[in-house]
Amino acid sequence: MPQTSEEESLGALVAQASSHISTLVRSEIELAKAELRFDAKRVGTAAGLFAAAAFMAHLCLILASFAIAYVLVEIGLTQWLAFTIVTVFYLIVAGLLVFVGIRKLKGLAGMKRTTRSLKGLKEIATPDGELVKPDA
Repeated sequence: MPQTSEEESLGALVAQASSHISTLVRSEIELAKAELRFDAKRVGTAAGLFAAAAFMAHLCLILASFAIAYVLVEIGLTQWLAFTIVTVFYLIVAGLLVFVGIRKLKGLAGMKRTTRSLKGLKEIATPDGELVKPDA
């Protein structure tokens, strides 16, 4: 049975729509890639600046430590005792930071909600809500 012009035009419209959608998707992917490259460069630059700032802050901390130790020397402590006090202070601070970090890690809940959600999806996806056990 020969196709009518109406059926041909419908087929042509579907083909054109498919072509346009394909072109649109490719264009969107290219746009996303370009934006990602631009953002990656900005993130890299920012990370470098943060690293430089952290290095400078570390140097300032070292100089401040010497200054504190020499202030302790000026108030009458021996030099070795002043530097030992500053060192012990930093060791205590570091120990407290480790302790707090460990406490934060112990409080991790894992992915309980995601696991529960996936189990619910598994129950929905199986026929009659029965759990399908994989072959062992």
